[in-house]
Order: sequence, then C-alpha cells, then structure tokens
Amino acid sequence: EFHQHTMPDYKRHTDVLEQTVIKLYSKGVTTREIADLIEKMYGGYYSPAMVSNISKEMIPKVEAYHQRHLSDKFFCVYLDATYIPLKRVTHEREAVYIAIGIKPNGHKEVIDYCIAPTENIEIWSEMLKGFKRRGLEQVELFLSDGVVGMKEAICQSYPKAHFQRCLVHVMRNISAKMRVDDRKKALDEFKQIHTQSNKEMAVQVLHEFYQNWEKAYKNVVRDLRQVEPDLLTFYNYPPAIRASIYSTNMIESFNNRLKRKTKPKTEFPTEQSLDTFIGVQAMDYNDRYFNRIHKGFGQVRDTLESYFD
Repeated sequence: EFHQHTMPDYKRHTDVLEQTVIKLYSKGVTTREIADLIEKMYGGYYSPAMVSNISKEMIPKVEAYHQRHLSDKFFCVYLDATYIPLKRVTHEREAVYIAIGIKPNGHKEVIDYCIAPTENIEIWSEMLKGFKRRGLEQVELFLSDGVVGMKEAICQSYPKAHFQRCLVHVMRNISAKMRVDDRKKALDEFKQIHTQSNKEMAVQVLHEFYQNWEKAYKNVVRDLRQVEPDLLTFYNYPPAIRASIYSTNMIESFNNRLKRKTKPKTEFPTEQSLDTFIGVQAMDYNDRYFNRIHKGFGQVRDTLESYFD
C-alpha cells in the first residue's frame, strides 16, 4: 500500500516547504512563480495566496529584528537611502533608510532600516535616536552622502562621533556640475585625494585641485571648501581600513543587491510586505557575515578598540 512521505498525514505543508518558500521569497521570486515551482515539486496545487501566507510567517521575526537590543558600540556606521516601488495611493518609489555598521572586531551587520515616502533629515534623526534607546552607546565614525543637516542630526545623538562625507558622492556632484570635456581630467585629479599616504599630502592634493579648477568652476570649489573638514576624516584612522571608510560603497552594494531582488516584483502592494521583504534580506545578510571580518579590520582590531571608553 502506497503512503506518500513528502508531508505527514493531515498537514497542509512542512517546515521544509516553509523554508523553501521563504528562501525563494528572499531571492526576489514572486509568489505566483513560487506557487508554480512548489506545484511542480510536490505535485499539488499551491495558490499564490497560500504562498503569501507562508511568507507572512516572517512578520513576527522582522518585528523582533526591529526591536532587538543593539551592540553598545560600532566603530563605523554607514547611512544611505535607496528607493523601491511601493503602492499606496499611487505607484511611487519610496525611500528605504538603511544603516550598516562595522564593529571594532570587524564584524558587520545591518543595524536597522525604515520606510518613508521621501528622504528627510527628521527621519534620520529619529532613527539615530532609536539606536541610542536600543543600546548603541558609542560610534566612532559615521559615513553618509551630502544630506543637508546629517552632521547636526548625528551630533544630537552621538556628540563624540566623527563624520566622513562619501567621496564617491562628492565626485558625482563634481561631475554633474562640470562640462563633459572637463569631467575626466577633474575626476582623475580628485581621485588622488584618497590615495595619499597621509592627511597632509591629501590636503596638498585637494588645494591643488582648488587652484586648477576654481577659475572655471567657482561654485564647485566653493562647495568643496565648505565641507573640507569632512572630506579627509578617514585619514585619522589606520591605513589598513581607509579604503573602506572614505565612501559609502559598502552600503551601496547592499542597496544594489536589494534592488536586484525587488525588480521582479515590480511593486509591493503594502508597506508591511516591503518591510517583511527587506527584513528577510537584512537578517540573511547578518547571518552570512556574522563571523566574517571586514577587509583590513582584523589587522587593527586592538587599535580600533582603543578609540572607545
């Protein structure tokens, strides 16, 4: 007499099936595509709604992720926002605020994220205050792009922290304000700023850039002079980690991965569905890098610990 062993009697689905659905969901596969795959694998009909209900079992885990107690210190924290389509009244891209940190031991994690219609400094400020309430007491260095008011918002919650403006974003701004014929030469010169052996030499390169381009692009040079203290902060730290802390490239790689996985979905029907999807990505990222040491940080672990009380 035949007995099927794929699923126990009277049970709609197994833990293995749930894990399969959640894994496919986290890869960006749509609920309808998952339903078709499960039907082919198990020989029974699974509606997109049933698959969606299984994925909703991640909601309590995502809520717990948002409320978890944080580590008391991170050496550096990267702040950046990306945009993902979300259906509210209309079909619009909404801002996802993301913070990724690296601890003094070199371990990195997605600290948290939040969703809002647009990027503004008030939400960043509330997010930082939330980190403090949840146990993150000390951060040595914050990295971000040129969001107006970011440095002041950081200072409110972490007055002892230092700030590094992302040099890649700075170069993008320079490029956008220059004539096409001048862009390559100017950017090649500006890139030399983050390849020097010490801060004094970097300052010299930066000032030479001012002299070379101030006549043709007065406003560009004026803007750079205003933020000069935030351009070279990374030189205050060991050479082994400087390549990781002069830009927000690390968090942008996470954002790009997120966008690739959300692309097949076209849009998310609710904020909760988007929140759950990003939460799955964040937790997967944290599990994957839990015991990995970010490049260069292992060599200077003791030095980085010395920056904290």
